[in-house]
Amino acid sequence: MITFFLVIHTLIAAALVGVILLQRSEGGGLGIGGGTGGGLMTARGAANLLTRSTTFLAAAFIGSSILLAVLAAGTNKVKAVDTSLAAPAAAPAAPPAGVPLAK
Repeated sequence: MITFFLVIHTLIAAALVGVILLQRSEGGGLGIGGGTGGGLMTARGAANLLTRSTTFLAAAFIGSSILLAVLAAGTNKVKAVDTSLAAPAAAPAAPPAGVPLAK
């Protein structure tokens, strides 16, 4: 289920980037773009549509981010430690007979 919502989240993010890039620059950014040149969408109605769609997509993006965070938090249950590969503790070896111990 998380995978489904992650795909939806990715599609929303891609659409949000696309809508933001379609918007006309309001100027200022290093003097590049903007200006009074004829653009693809110069009508005021197109600007309103892009602004509203940006708002909707941003809200959907934030909502899906919160949903994914809640779903991910629900999958991290406390689990018992797996000790199946742990080696049993061995007793220390006794020194060989006839070897004096250090004092």
